[in-house]
Amino acid sequence: MKHCLPVCIFLCFAIPSFSQYFLRGEIKDEKGRQLERAKIFLASKGNMPFYSGNFGAFGILCPYPQDTITVFYDGYEVYKKEVNTKVFNEFILKMLPETASLYANKLSSRTINLEDNGESYFSTLGESYSSLIENQFVNARLYPETGFSLNIDKASYSNIRRFINNGMYVPSNAVRIEEMLNYFDLRRTNFPKPKDSSSFSAASTITGCPWNDKNFLLFVQLQAPKINLDNIPPNNLVLLIDVSGSMDHPTKLPLLQSAFKLLIENLRVEDKVSIVTYGGGVHVALSTTSGNNKQKINNIIDSLYADGDTPGENAIRTAYSIAKTNFIPNGNNRIILATDGDFNVGQTTEQELENLVTFQKQSGIFLTCLGVGMGNYKDSKLEVLAKKGNGNFAYIDNIHEAEKILIKEFTKTMYAVAVNAYANIQFNPAVIKKYRLIGFDNKKTAIVDTTSLLEGGEVGSGHNMMAVFEIVPAETIHTTETLAGSLNLTFQLPKHTQKITQSFQLPYHPIAFNDAPPQIKLATSIVVFGSLLRQSKFVKNYTFQDTINLAQTAINPANTSEQELLQLMQKANNIYNYRKKR
Repeated sequence: MKHCLPVCIFLCFAIPSFSQYFLRGEIKDEKGRQLERAKIFLASKGNMPFYSGNFGAFGILCPYPQDTITVFYDGYEVYKKEVNTKVFNEFILKMLPETASLYANKLSSRTINLEDNGESYFSTLGESYSSLIENQFVNARLYPETGFSLNIDKASYSNIRRFINNGMYVPSNAVRIEEMLNYFDLRRTNFPKPKDSSSFSAASTITGCPWNDKNFLLFVQLQAPKINLDNIPPNNLVLLIDVSGSMDHPTKLPLLQSAFKLLIENLRVEDKVSIVTYGGGVHVALSTTSGNNKQKINNIIDSLYADGDTPGENAIRTAYSIAKTNFIPNGNNRIILATDGDFNVGQTTEQELENLVTFQKQSGIFLTCLGVGMGNYKDSKLEVLAKKGNGNFAYIDNIHEAEKILIKEFTKTMYAVAVNAYANIQFNPAVIKKYRLIGFDNKKTAIVDTTSLLEGGEVGSGHNMMAVFEIVPAETIHTTETLAGSLNLTFQLPKHTQKITQSFQLPYHPIAFNDAPPQIKLATSIVVFGSLLRQSKFVKNYTFQDTINLAQTAINPANTSEQELLQLMQKANNIYNYRKKR
């Protein structure tokens, strides 16, 4: 009994008295924007991260009435401060200089068109974009031929939308006008029928030019054949998902998880799915599984979390190895790479990545790249992978875009009807004095190259694409001249080596722009919108308000995508004209 009292006293004093305090607050930037998903650390909680929620608000239980908070957010300075749980805390994060330069109410300017060897990059917030050189006017008598690749890429438009919806300037090199046009269904109601089920059809229109009444616009439209929906081939899909630390943001991995679950919902028993992840290492998260085992696949997708570095090279090699092992001879064999493009282990430069996937091109395995995120998004790397990997490229900024790419346009995105596809146009110098190809700016040498030097692209089922030229007519045009030029389309059928060439004539019958059909007017508004965002010298006398007025004459009120385009134009008008209003 002598020892009981001291022991009891020791035990009583050893039991701590726990208190709970609630730290509440809100995270904003200098412009009052509420920052969702900011990463928060408390000194009392060690390395355990917390995140701000909707409208930048947060509430965290902590053991002490005072603590120290550290806040991280892409594009902003790290914020660290002692805090008191007894008051509501408001934290104002300061933008890094490169972030601030993109907002409309700042007086700093941006670098445009770094004209060297075409391999430099425009970097914004840690993002990278290939340097683009805008196509100039070309003398049709000296260089009557020009070529361009066909593809279904549309990443540029949704990426532009992301910047504008955030109230930011769009990096000029992020604007690829051909991809903006790809985003919309601009097909004519009277499109000519193809000669057979595996052939393309083509049509052209020449109208006046709204920003230069001395010139014309030539619209060339190509319609790809459609696969028979009753006989869609089985899929062998390898989902290659970036789960590295840089993907820890709602617009990155969580968005991709929701997107892929939409895709899985529509797979069939004959479809096969594998999942490879990379983040701190490369892992086969799901071995080959039938598409009807949806719960098993979704459970794996739900279990993913972001952590570690980004060993993209080994991940890509692993994905191709699995795709080859499960290859379906007459099926759709495709890797779907989903990432912000931030490769930092192994081969990481654009040239190294190009070399990595180019030799896989003849394997019959296609590559679809889905880009996500903001802050360290590497557009330049994903563009290279898609173009060199026999595939296509899209940017997902929200779940509606994911649904568009993976559900509504699934056959266009995932089923190729033509590969190595490119177009060659030969202009008639007796009618066309000069021309410039609008968009396709990464093909800066195309204006003097033959198409044999151009690398063709992948075209999905039923895709409608458009190329637009601004043309200067010859001073004198004889009435006997009825052709503006001719078009040769060259492509291969998937899994075939023989090249197919189709030829089309481009009639010279200019019409007044006001008489053009709505699809042509809409395409024109998209072209000039992209040109203004690129700050093109060719539309310097045109304004965003002019573009809005033009779009309003063509947009279908029942089409949500077209209505959204108009809203983006209106927002851009406010952003880019801010200083004028001041």
